[in-house]
Amino acid sequence: MATARRLAGRGFQVAVTDVDGDAAERAAEEIGDQAWGSRLDVTDAQACRVAAADIVERAGSLDVWVNNAGILITGVAYEQELEAHRRMLEVNAVGTYNGTLAAIERMRETGRGHVINVVSLAGLAAAPGVASYAASKHAAIAFTLGTLADLRRSGIDGINVSAVCPDGVWTSMITDKLDDPDDALSFSGVMLMPDQVAEGIEGLLDKPRAVVAIPRWRGALTRFFDRHPDLAVRLTPLLMRDARRRQARFKKKVQAGKWPPKDS
Repeated sequence: MATARRLAGRGFQVAVTDVDGDAAERAAEEIGDQAWGSRLDVTDAQACRVAAADIVERAGSLDVWVNNAGILITGVAYEQELEAHRRMLEVNAVGTYNGTLAAIERMRETGRGHVINVVSLAGLAAAPGVASYAASKHAAIAFTLGTLADLRRSGIDGINVSAVCPDGVWTSMITDKLDDPDDALSFSGVMLMPDQVAEGIEGLLDKPRAVVAIPRWRGALTRFFDRHPDLAVRLTPLLMRDARRRQARFKKKVQAGKWPPKDS
C-alpha cells in the first residue's frame, strides 16, 4: 500500500493486487482514480501474465512492477512439515519468478522498465527459526541478479531488475510474532515502517541498483555473517539470546503505546 501510494504520487497509474481481491480494491480506492485493484495469486504464472497484459491495456505500458507478496512460517527447520517449506518457496520464490517474467515479457516490447523485488535481509544470510523463509529469499535474490545479468548479456540496457532487502518491517507478517522465539531476529535490528521501505523502492526508480539493504549498515552486518558461516553458527546461541531480549523490550514498547510511531 505504501509503495502504491508513492508510485501514484509520481504520476503512475497503479494496479494494486493481492490474493484477497476485496482488500486490493479497497486499497486502490484509498489511493484514488489512478489506481485499480484486483485479485492475483502470484503462484499462478498465467495469472501474472494476464495481470501484466491488463496493465498495458489500461495504462498503455508497463513501466514498474513491484513483487511484494510473501509469507512467513516460523519454526525449527527439521520439525516443520514439508508443506510449510514448499509453500514458502511457492509464494516467496516462485511467485517472484512469475511476476518478474510476466513483467519483463511486456517491458521487452518497449525496451524499458524496472522490476523491483522486495526480498529481505534473510535473503543475504541464513537465519535460525526461519530457515525455509531465508532459503526462499535467497532464491529470490539469486533470480533477481541472474535475470538482470541475462538482460545485460543480451544487450538490453533499458530494463532494470532490483532486489530490496529490508530489516524487520512492521506489517501483519510479524505483528503477531512478538512472543515467537523463532522470529526473534526480526526484532534484533531496526524495525521499519512500510513507508520507509517504500521510500527505498522509490529511490531505485531514480538511481537503479541491483541490491539495496535497508538500512545499509544492517546489510553490511548481515553480509559479514554470510561470509563467515562457521563463526555465525558458533555465535547463534548468543545472537538468539540477545534477539529474544530485544524482542521482549520491543513488545513492552508496543504494549505501552510507544510503537508504532504516532505519525505513521
